Amino acid sequence: MTYTELHRLYHQPFFDLLKQARAVHEEHWPEKEVQLCTLLSIKTGGCSEDCGYCAQSSRYSTGLQRENLLSKETVMERAQAAKANGSTRFCMGAAWKGVRMGTQKFDQVLDIVRNVSTLGMEVCVTLGELGQDEAVALKDAGVTAYNHNLDTSRDHYKNIVTTHTYDDRLRTIRHAQEAGMSVCCGGILGLGESIDDRLKMLETLSNFNPPPESVPINSLMPIKGTPMENNEPVDVFSLVRMIAVTRIAIPNAKVRLSAGRYSLSKEAQAMCYFAGANSIFYGDKLLTTVNPRANEDMKLLQELGLVAQAPNPSMTSPEVDLDRPLSPCCPSDECHEPEQELVATGCSSGGCGC
Repeated sequence: MTYTELHRLYHQPFFDLLKQARAVHEEHWPEKEVQLCTLLSIKTGGCSEDCGYCAQSSRYSTGLQRENLLSKETVMERAQAAKANGSTRFCMGAAWKGVRMGTQKFDQVLDIVRNVSTLGMEVCVTLGELGQDEAVALKDAGVTAYNHNLDTSRDHYKNIVTTHTYDDRLRTIRHAQEAGMSVCCGGILGLGESIDDRLKMLETLSNFNPPPESVPINSLMPIKGTPMENNEPVDVFSLVRMIAVTRIAIPNAKVRLSAGRYSLSKEAQAMCYFAGANSIFYGDKLLTTVNPRANEDMKLLQELGLVAQAPNPSMTSPEVDLDRPLSPCCPSDECHEPEQELVATGCSSGGCGC
């Protein structure tokens, strides 16, 4: 969708937007299911990046204790517990700038993924920047989806982080797509951005080809010691509007109600589900921050007549629309296709930093 279309959707009367989003949701997701995901930090703190919202950056004094990569045995225990508790997707995050083939830490991660993938859950990882070879290795090890959020719009991104670029993120997403992994990609509300920034981010996401399999909508949880510790909380109606527009713009993606859910009332969460959210992070902790208790989540789902979605570890990634150019367009640092082929497909210099 274009920014103009998204702007019109977002700014229509609230109940008109909800009505439209609900109709789209029921057309594409009629089963009344919610995906339950557990997120585990397998390597915490000490990150070299300067993302202004993140407690795990080594540049800020947040009181977070740095931890090395968890052992395979520890991760398996947590994954088995998550499965026993009802989770259908197990997500593992590591506070790194990225991973590289042939390094000890990446070999350890691949071994962990191979073992977790035997449990019958979907396997998601977020490890920072990926090259083409690393993406293929993760896919081969059993990764179902790769998470790499855009966070915000291209224009606002430089106000959030300076140690990597927006194009770096798009390049990693392209590598994940090329490897055949599903892409989990969304944003964070409350980073000092405007509504226009949120909609421009969504414009980029809605034009991914293949589309994202899931779109997390996070609300900033201000962390003391980070540059954004005093940011204003996200307004509930703004959050619901964003979820509704995301549902309309990317109808086949799971829309995940993510960070910040702990601060929402049951009624606010119910509005988010009605607007099109059909995935949550499930469990008492979300990387380094608190999350609603699992029993509270299950009680609310029952009250709303919703059920947990079954795991689908063998799911195929979303299909490419052959009538549109790939997006993000380029599979490496430089476009390697013949110039005439780029013109034919619509790939052009600047689309993803090439």
